[in-house]
Amino acid sequence: MEIEEHARKIFEVQGTKAIAEAAQKALIFEEQGAKEQAATWRRIEAAMRRMQGPRVK
Repeated sequence: MEIEEHARKIFEVQGTKAIAEAAQKALIFEEQGAKEQAATWRRIEAAMRRMQGPRVK
């Protein structure tokens, strides 16, 4: 639940660009070997993608 709340706050402020920023943060943490922080940002990214809804073609 904490992840969802954090993701919602970021998404409301930054919009869809927040998804890319969360992915970038996760990548940086992965490269540094900080697996727990990377996993947290991946969960935040996934939560924001769910908030975004389905893509319409």
